[in-house]
Amino acid sequence: MDLKNKKVLITGGSAGIGKAIIKELVDRGVQDIAVMGRRKEPLEALKSDFPSVNFLPIQGNVGKAEDLDRAVSAVSQQWGALDILINNAGVVSAGLLAEQKDEDIINQININVTGLILLTKKALPLLQKSKGGAIMNISSGFGYIAMPFYSVYAATKAAVGQFSDAMRRELHQYPLHVMTVYPSATNTDMMETANVGEMDTPEEVARVSVEGLLNREINVIVGGKEREEHIKLNFLEPRKFDEYAIANYEGMSEMARNHRSM
Repeated sequence: MDLKNKKVLITGGSAGIGKAIIKELVDRGVQDIAVMGRRKEPLEALKSDFPSVNFLPIQGNVGKAEDLDRAVSAVSQQWGALDILINNAGVVSAGLLAEQKDEDIINQININVTGLILLTKKALPLLQKSKGGAIMNISSGFGYIAMPFYSVYAATKAAVGQFSDAMRRELHQYPLHVMTVYPSATNTDMMETANVGEMDTPEEVARVSVEGLLNREINVIVGGKEREEHIKLNFLEPRKFDEYAIANYEGMSEMARNHRSM
């Protein structure tokens, strides 16, 4: 896939993995990027960070259908076309399910799953006109392997992967590549309140994500051989992975203790 002249819409692109993906795309020739985010200032700052790019900043909440309508309308009016949709926005609220606030459960589902699905649906009429487009959905390593204290978050991220697979098969007659990225713990604002040691950089996640796009990979799994082996064990022998999770229960509890980014 040649990225030059591609028109891109990305959610949550003003920081973290999303901003790193923007830089990776720009370095590979992308010039037209619509970015949806909740805060105006970081969106406007992108223009200074990437002065050569034609940015279309869209302030809005992925969890609100009316904001998604406005985002797609802005892209349609500005460009009349869209080649690549990157569903990157996400939130997390960790902890025991019994202690989770109802509002946090609902918002994780609304932003991580419902909003992602609705934006894809609303953007499809533009994407289906592309002569060579893509949908990149950012999931999480927990989308493959659910761990204690992340039940809701893991459920939403697993849904992202299933949605990607279904859409790839549903859209087989269009020149649209549908893929899922499964990052491991990444050093972003979203992880500031998590008690985690060594993490991947947003730049590394962005690099492998865009390379995966160019290579038409279906699943980009970040985390190396150990992550791949854990995924295999989790699916083939889940009771054995239960033992691993139990052995790491206290560590996961400490990681999740104050982990909230909503």
